[in-house]
Amino acid sequence: MKFRKKPLHGVKLENKLKNRQLKQQNVAKKQRKEQKKLRQAVKDAAIRTPRPLETYRKRPGEEEEEEEEFLESLPTDMMEDDDLRQMTDMARKASFITRDLSSCAPIHSTKKRKSEVIRSYEKVPRKMAKTEEKEVIHLLPIKDKSGVIPQSVERGEGGLVSSDWFTEEGAGLKVIISADHLTPAQREQRRVQKIQERKTTIATLGSAIICDPVNNIKRLKELRGMLMESDPAVAVTVRKLVMVSLMEIFKDIAPTYKIRPLTSEEKAAKVRKETQQLREFEESLVSQYKFYLEDLEQTIKDWKQQKKKRSQAVGFDSYRGLAEVAIRCLCELLLALPHFNFHNNIIVALVPLMNDPVRQVSDMCCDAFRKLFQQDKVGGAALASVRVVSGLVKSLNYNIRPEVLRTLLSLRIKEVHMKKDLEDTAPKKKFMNNKEKKKNLSRMQRKWKKAEEKLEKELLEAEASESKDKKIQLHTQTLNIVFLIYFRILKKAQKSVLLPAVLEGLANFAHLINLEFFDDLLNVLQNLIQSGDLTNQESLHCIQTVFIILSGQGDVLNVDPLKFYSQLYQMLPRLHAGAPNDDISIVLRCLDAMLTRRRKQVTLQRAMAFMKRLSVLSLHTLPNASVGLLAANRAALHAFPKCDFLLDNEVQGSGFYLPELDEPEHCNAQNTALWELHLLQRHFHPVVRRFAVHLSRGAPSEGSGALGVELSRRTPVELFDDYSVKDMTFNPPVATEHLKKHILFRFSADEAELDFTKTQTPIT
Repeated sequence: MKFRKKPLHGVKLENKLKNRQLKQQNVAKKQRKEQKKLRQAVKDAAIRTPRPLETYRKRPGEEEEEEEEFLESLPTDMMEDDDLRQMTDMARKASFITRDLSSCAPIHSTKKRKSEVIRSYEKVPRKMAKTEEKEVIHLLPIKDKSGVIPQSVERGEGGLVSSDWFTEEGAGLKVIISADHLTPAQREQRRVQKIQERKTTIATLGSAIICDPVNNIKRLKELRGMLMESDPAVAVTVRKLVMVSLMEIFKDIAPTYKIRPLTSEEKAAKVRKETQQLREFEESLVSQYKFYLEDLEQTIKDWKQQKKKRSQAVGFDSYRGLAEVAIRCLCELLLALPHFNFHNNIIVALVPLMNDPVRQVSDMCCDAFRKLFQQDKVGGAALASVRVVSGLVKSLNYNIRPEVLRTLLSLRIKEVHMKKDLEDTAPKKKFMNNKEKKKNLSRMQRKWKKAEEKLEKELLEAEASESKDKKIQLHTQTLNIVFLIYFRILKKAQKSVLLPAVLEGLANFAHLINLEFFDDLLNVLQNLIQSGDLTNQESLHCIQTVFIILSGQGDVLNVDPLKFYSQLYQMLPRLHAGAPNDDISIVLRCLDAMLTRRRKQVTLQRAMAFMKRLSVLSLHTLPNASVGLLAANRAALHAFPKCDFLLDNEVQGSGFYLPELDEPEHCNAQNTALWELHLLQRHFHPVVRRFAVHLSRGAPSEGSGALGVELSRRTPVELFDDYSVKDMTFNPPVATEHLKKHILFRFSADEAELDFTKTQTPIT
């Protein structure tokens, strides 16, 4: 069966007719909906009788014009006659101004019913929340100097009380008292309570940061914000606690390396989540550490400038306490984090405070740098500190405290050079070559030996944190700056109070001075001694410096130091015999460099003159000085064995001994005897008696007259320090008894010295 196809033009006509019918149906449907909505609106308007907002008369022509415009605007072709008549009557009764605007909705509203419900809620008037009124009971007023003070109580538990009021709870009552009228005990109680709350907050934040620094690094900012505490009652205490807490936190969480800023390529590169988290932690740590150091520095500046900044919570009197805590925190960070960021900034902030007029602040900073120099093994921190000290000395025109320069004595340059010399002289370990390996070892042994040597090389590389060449270079630069400071003061400020510290420093580092400076330095020191403007201690430092130079690299110089021997020999009777006797320590060091180390360049007459004068001096000094001087005589007797005929009173020579002559070569010391040893054998100090007996027997190394190991192996300086009179200060009765015996012994020594020319007493 075959179907016949319809022609194409017939299909098009059918489609057109269908579309036309659908359009007509849609139009009719829309018209019906609009008419229905219009009828409903007319009914609502008829039911509600609006109240006119205002009444006014209109012109006769205006009413007719408005009626015509209203009729023209209405869709009369789609309305019935009854509806049209009803709308016309409504238009005559009320105008647009007299309508109730809240009930007029647009005709063609397309909003959903949900929006209409919400709008109805919005039209409901809002009611303000009523606060519960508290029952207040008025009490009898209190009268003081300022006048009558009203008192009141609240029954039951109320809300929170402001910080300006103090509460006392009774039996169901809460008494409210103004902070201005608190008693001192109540104010102190309130202050202690606030401090305890702040301590709890600081402890909580600090524990959280230390337990998990990476995730809680943002709490550092919160803790640092407590440095701006504004409550005057607790501001000073809280700020001190926060400073110390932050210092301990940074010491604990800071890494053992210096954090450098990331480059643009490193920031753009994709990294793992853990690496990115570590980078964010390091960046936040450096930022907060920088802000913390700035806060400490600003606190110190506010104290120095006496300016009241930021808030009125801290008074002028409290600035010094805050500044001292800030300085102590900087000193602790200087010592604990020398490898971390901003270490040079801490040095720049603390070096000027070494010269502060406040003794406590100056001593604190000097001690910190002294410890820094002692623990600095590489030399970078010491070099940075010495550079800043040099700039400070020059900027203040050498008007600084001597303690600033004495801190340079703690530099470890001498120790590092000593270690270097030991390492150079030590035998180095040699590795086996290939021929020795093949000849002496099997294949398996050679394999194990090769792996062992490789491991040893890696361990040596791991232990060498800094190369030796770099250390020597840093120490050389540091020493050059130190000598530059010393030479500037010797040239421009010879009469300044810094000269003793300079001479002491030259004596300490004299063995490291370049050979080219020796001639000029010796001439300067000799002129200083001959000028007569120096004290005994300063002159002793000059002599010590000269002989340290001559005992080291100065051996190649053709210099006769006879004048310096005469200067020391002349100064010995003028030394202070009582306490403090620090000059004796310098004398013992000078004698070691002048007699013991230069025994080949010293004549026998010079050695005997010094031994005789030291024996006389030991009669008048304190016990520790007497022990040191007798030990120096023992060392001289071992260096010059022919001096033993000073122990025999029967030896005769040409001439007479001249004790008052200040030339050791011409005083005829060979014509006298060491009669002082006989008197020292009755000394009240047991160690002095042992040394006197030992020397009177010729200072033997063995036998009954020999000293014990505890005395024979100690140097004179060590013995002087060990038996120092400072140890007696802890027991005043013992010290007083020792001093009485010492005074009686000195009187007996003076009498014996006067009678020595009349009676000849044997030595042994």
